[in-house]
Amino acid sequence: MSMSERATSFGTAASSYEAGRPDYPFEAVAWMLERLPEGARRVADVGAGTGKLTRVLADATDGEVVAVDPDAEMLAALHVQSPQVPTFIGTAEALPLPDASVDAVVMGQAWHWVDPVPASAEIGRVVRPGGALGLIWNVRDERVDWVRRLTLIMSGSPAEEMISGDGPTIAAPFGDVETRRWEWTRTMNREQLLHMARSRSYIITASEEKKAGIERGMHDLFDELGVVGERTIELPYVTAAFRAVRG
Repeated sequence: MSMSERATSFGTAASSYEAGRPDYPFEAVAWMLERLPEGARRVADVGAGTGKLTRVLADATDGEVVAVDPDAEMLAALHVQSPQVPTFIGTAEALPLPDASVDAVVMGQAWHWVDPVPASAEIGRVVRPGGALGLIWNVRDERVDWVRRLTLIMSGSPAEEMISGDGPTIAAPFGDVETRRWEWTRTMNREQLLHMARSRSYIITASEEKKAGIERGMHDLFDELGVVGERTIELPYVTAAFRAVRG
């Protein structure tokens, strides 16, 4: 299974993505937009998926938010939640937007799927001078033992590898990259944890035998932790955000 096939696999699990993935902290999203020029009014959420980030952007800016994603099924799910948001099929490397038409492009859980040099250039085409590129990820905090064990069962992701490494590469025409992190927890029951796992590209594209083995491992872990029925557990997250200004 190629990276591009995994990157466009999420539509088949749109309901699990919406139910299982966490929302983005408002303060992290607002931080990505802090350096926008005065009067900035239009933000594009690229790789918008079901609209997890789109909805926070709508609260963090007084202007227009547009959503771009390569998967029509994900955009259909976004439209149900946010019918006022214009949606477009496209990718970071091929945006269906005019030159200098937005003040910022923001991407949640998505930059690890793109080719960073052409994506930076294409985003630079649609972002006005002085505008921003913001990148954000929610990643589970694997300093906690049971979270580390859960990742071993599910397998790691390209996002987790990028965040634990040197971080994202952002190229011209964007300048120096700034970064901040936020630590928080999400209260989750067993069904939500399973949805979270089922929304991961590795599991979506796995064989039925592999999926069954992963689910058995998760059920064993959740039984051990006492996450049964509606009993919950605090899943610790780190939100990592990055921003760069267009020259």
